[in-house]
Amino acid sequence: MDDIRFAVLGTGGIGRRTLEVSQHKDGLTAVAACDRNGVAIDHDGLDVDELLESTEGNIASGPQDDGPDDVATDGGAAAAKADGVKQHGEQAGIVASTQGEPTETPIDDIIAESDAIDAVLLALPNLEHDFIPRVAERFAEADYEGVMIDVLKRSRVIGMLDDREDKLKESGITFVCGAGATPGFLTGAAALAAQSFVEVEAVEIWWGVGLKSGYEDNRGTVREDIAHLDGYDIETAREMSEDEIEALIDEHDGVLEFHDMEHADDVLLERAGICDAEDVHVGGVLDVRSDEKPTTTTVSVTGTTFDGETGTNTFELDDVTSMEANVNGPALGYLKAGVRNNRAGHYGVFGPADLMPGF
Repeated sequence: MDDIRFAVLGTGGIGRRTLEVSQHKDGLTAVAACDRNGVAIDHDGLDVDELLESTEGNIASGPQDDGPDDVATDGGAAAAKADGVKQHGEQAGIVASTQGEPTETPIDDIIAESDAIDAVLLALPNLEHDFIPRVAERFAEADYEGVMIDVLKRSRVIGMLDDREDKLKESGITFVCGAGATPGFLTGAAALAAQSFVEVEAVEIWWGVGLKSGYEDNRGTVREDIAHLDGYDIETAREMSEDEIEALIDEHDGVLEFHDMEHADDVLLERAGICDAEDVHVGGVLDVRSDEKPTTTTVSVTGTTFDGETGTNTFELDDVTSMEANVNGPALGYLKAGVRNNRAGHYGVFGPADLMPGF
């Protein structure tokens, strides 16, 4: 496969790690990145090391309701700008890099250069349900022909992308949704494990993440997870101040446990014909005070074989693989698979169970 030129929208924790991991993958060249304050574009390839070093601990964040051109990074939150979270000095985010240029329209600036971009990874928190689908629609309206990848979590967002599928196909976009760890890597593992059975009765996904060293860069991801706790939703999580989040974390001694999350694995497995969405259950444990995983990440698929036996296939991740390895590695693998399909003329919306990621 020829070299793939890609862009990253959002340079919080997920976006930054995508850029970092891409340097260890053959055939990938990062040519553009943006956050709410700025954009960096170099079609010969960004100096990723310089960009990451310049923005370390200095991630642009701010209110989420600045209008359609707003880019919320992983650090973004309604009160983040007021609280001064991860903003140091006069230059916040990409504009602190020698490659960065300030802009009020970061997404439009990337779209304007998109003819020379093979793939776009949306490293954007989905604290507005339709934010990522709306961004995809903007690329389609600009007649972008290429690949778009996201690592979204919410089940309902898949339907919003499906509603736009005709427009994406007309533009020539191959959209791979939910292509991180879960949904993503683990969704694909469940689809493979299901092949032993003629009927799948249940899929159980249980994840563990230790986030101490990456907490500063992944506050937006933590905020999204908080929306899955009992008594919380997207709206309340989005409006929480950083102090309120810290208090919630203190209340749980740094460990948050989730059950029956609204995770897109269910819809994506149903779309792939594996099982009904209601038979998929996702939960996990997040420890923001330790880098060690609080529990082993597993996928268990229970079903009936052709000869009437009931069994359970279990897939387990090694505890030493980090969240970044299990999110960004697969995301870039699915990006490669998306480009392969796009170049073959396969357009529309695809889930991780529809594709095998490239290495």
